[in-house]
Amino acid sequence: MNNTGVETPGLRIVADENIPALERFFGDLGTLRRCPGRTLSREQLSEADILLVRSVTEVNQSLLQGTPVRFVGSCTIGTDHLDIPWLERNGIHWSTAPGCNANAVVEYVFCALAALEVDWRGRSFGIVGCGNVGGLLQKRLHALGASCVVYDPWLPDNPDSAPLAQVLGRDIVCLHAPLVKGGRYPSLHMVGPEQLSHIRDGAVLISAGRGAVLDSRALLQRLKRKPCFRTVLDVWENEPEIDTELLQRVDLATPHIAGYSDDGKLAGTRQVREGLSAVMDLALPPMAPETSGNSATIRIVPGNARSGEADLGTGQGGAMPDLLLQMYDPRVDDRRLREAASDTEPMAQGFDRLRREYPKRLEFCHYTAPAEVLNEEELQQLAILGLMCK
Repeated sequence: MNNTGVETPGLRIVADENIPALERFFGDLGTLRRCPGRTLSREQLSEADILLVRSVTEVNQSLLQGTPVRFVGSCTIGTDHLDIPWLERNGIHWSTAPGCNANAVVEYVFCALAALEVDWRGRSFGIVGCGNVGGLLQKRLHALGASCVVYDPWLPDNPDSAPLAQVLGRDIVCLHAPLVKGGRYPSLHMVGPEQLSHIRDGAVLISAGRGAVLDSRALLQRLKRKPCFRTVLDVWENEPEIDTELLQRVDLATPHIAGYSDDGKLAGTRQVREGLSAVMDLALPPMAPETSGNSATIRIVPGNARSGEADLGTGQGGAMPDLLLQMYDPRVDDRRLREAASDTEPMAQGFDRLRREYPKRLEFCHYTAPAEVLNEEELQQLAILGLMCK
């Protein structure tokens, strides 16, 4: 019985220690045990009814065979770390959090462009993978009046559909495809040597979906031979043991945190609670909407970019790049990742530490900028991106 008078099921829950707000969303359902997600073992699940993970935990027969686990919830948008056929054959319910961090990843794309001093106005975009993240980016680009084509064989009726080669030939190419290793449309190394040859000189390649969609060896060889386009990598093959030589050659590198906004994390935890309630037919008490903990908006003004690096408040992009970087500056995460790679700490440990200790990041809706210092175009574009202007 909880404080609302509703009887709760007394579940035994084992959860990745990096899932936020566990007490708030699952504390009323039973006992909670937190464990490092990367090293989670079968022994730790010997008395667990519920397993809550993020994308770093491979959930399969090896982990769950012989355990009492009857529900697996992943507080992430992807499913490539879940052996879904095995789960379903063994009567284990599962749920994920589709779209929970899509807005954060889209904001990451625009902040990365701001960090590279790339003005997207007048540029063409190509999106590979048009699910929750790619679809939201497509919608946002349409609202901004940007030219956009997409490649997603699962969505052939998308009005912006185009062949992969054509999509890769745009000015700004964004990879948001899920990792699919088999079936009709596998995405493992979808972008390899031949596909990389379609990326035009002066373009920007942003990979913020799944690392193995992009053939990292092929990318490294291309950047060694002819680094004619700029590269932003948030996701990597073989995480957390990433290729440090490739890290040295990309323009902007972050440790798989594009979707790591506080808002997105909280939404993921809430969605998995709702999934648990639905698939196991539990009459769980409703939860209040999640909040980042900031009831007031944060005021930003042009010229106050926190990084102290390039002055991005003037020039072709106007005030917008500076304002975007005040809300989130990926150059800070880039610097931290490069420092971790040069440290005595093993790369894998450093990569996971950066994700585990990631500071709170708020989405654009928590910020406001003074309308009087912005022109009409900037006001309209910032409103589309989610920033309030007063």
